[in-house]
Amino acid sequence: MAEGGGGARRRAPALLEAARARYESLHISDDVFGESGPDSGGNPFYSTSAASHSSSAASSDDERERPGPPPPPPPGAPDAQEAEEDEAGAGWSATLRDRPPPRFEDTGGPTRKMPPSASAMDFFQLFVPDNVLKNMVVQTNMYAKKFQERFGSDGAWAEVTLTEMKAFLGYMISTSISHCESVLSIWSGGFYSNRSLALVMSQARFEKILKYFHVVAFRSSQTTHGLYKVQPFLDSLQNGFDSAFRPSQTQVLHEPLIDEDPVFIATCTERELRKRKKRKFSLWVRQCSSTGFIIQIYVHLKEGGGPDGLDALKNKPQLHSMVARSLCRNAAGKNYIIFTGPSITSLTLFEELEKQEIYCCGLLSPRKSDCTGLPPSMLSNPATPPARGQHRIKMKGNMSLICWYNKGPFRFLTNAYSPVQQGVIIKRKTGEIPCPLAVEAFAAHLSYICKYDDKYSKYFISHKPNKTWQQVFWFAISIAINNAYILYKMSDAYHVKRSGHPPGAGAGAAPRLHVPAGALSVALAQQGTASS
Repeated sequence: MAEGGGGARRRAPALLEAARARYESLHISDDVFGESGPDSGGNPFYSTSAASHSSSAASSDDERERPGPPPPPPPGAPDAQEAEEDEAGAGWSATLRDRPPPRFEDTGGPTRKMPPSASAMDFFQLFVPDNVLKNMVVQTNMYAKKFQERFGSDGAWAEVTLTEMKAFLGYMISTSISHCESVLSIWSGGFYSNRSLALVMSQARFEKILKYFHVVAFRSSQTTHGLYKVQPFLDSLQNGFDSAFRPSQTQVLHEPLIDEDPVFIATCTERELRKRKKRKFSLWVRQCSSTGFIIQIYVHLKEGGGPDGLDALKNKPQLHSMVARSLCRNAAGKNYIIFTGPSITSLTLFEELEKQEIYCCGLLSPRKSDCTGLPPSMLSNPATPPARGQHRIKMKGNMSLICWYNKGPFRFLTNAYSPVQQGVIIKRKTGEIPCPLAVEAFAAHLSYICKYDDKYSKYFISHKPNKTWQQVFWFAISIAINNAYILYKMSDAYHVKRSGHPPGAGAGAAPRLHVPAGALSVALAQQGTASS
């Protein structure tokens, strides 16, 4: 970094370097993604020309919301001065005051030091240990026995063992590496076949385990939750996440992108595609924004057409607030800063979380957000659009409502950043755009989420069963693998093995980006016993 000299001639470069240093301190570390590069095309704050198109939902929403000149006010409507007085009576004021950021003295990162010799299996078993796998073995055998008592004996079935269960999981994980049309392609003679894995277990044996596979075989008399067949596994996974990692201060609440497998999309019929798109649950996460580690998972299940159903969840911000409360239930008292999207951002929720010493910074959309209690003058667009980089701010207590302009209005609600502190959005080609510090911080974290969706979501297990609990299970396993990979990249084992390839994997078996997943599928499969 260039030094800020004392002469007037070097003063401007010194200020620019200081701005860039502050921005880089807020920006997300890219080490977890390997060689990612500087591209931020999915971030609306980085558009460089009028012809640029952003893939961000926030950008498209605000483009749709940008109206023409406002209509004349109806007869009897209060004038601007009366509206200002009403907002002042509600506590909102254009007079800004500085406030210190929430103190955070904890050191985030892994809670245990893994040895340099640690394997991909060691990191995975931090979250899915042998006792959890043994329970899957017991429950699968119980279900197979009960199924045959009811529907007739199956002479080809033999009780599954722990080594076979590990091999079974290894086969399923391999679909996240090769994105094959079906896991059964392993035994085919085509492009996705893998002879070394195919010799570990026969296709017939794999299909039998897949038929009877269960995490919880039977509903207990006290269980009413629709995910009872997978909830114990989710609870165990959550305990593993909590004990293995301490998050940084800044975190994000969002729905991770879950794409259908591209080969499936290309080969299925239109009817199959419509059927597969109708998932009966919504998956939300709380994620450490400096590493990408997913701290907590929340699954909202569609249970009928009531007010808590998935359709209502997608249309009612108050139900999104319920999701946020559930994801933050273990975060109280730690001065975390949570970044949220428009569907979660609301004054009521942020004030409630602030009482628990959880601070927020969220993008606000008049169309998608719960705008109760917010000043109407900040939610309407002026007849003449302001210049890029200009902003208006109103404050109520520690809460700031920011309206910042960059090819349209972007609104933010925050109690985590001082409204008088200035930041800058560094663009790839044309320089910097001034903005409040909260906007700078949000832009950095939004850029991270785009990168996470672009990279890690491509390695979700491609198997798409019809049972909802099985879909949730495989998504949860995918998140466990991604978290294990993140811990691996933060360990000494990564630096020791960085230039190597997973044992037993061919040149095209596992992309370099996600080597531990390839090594994990091989390690699990090779622990299986050959059966016919």
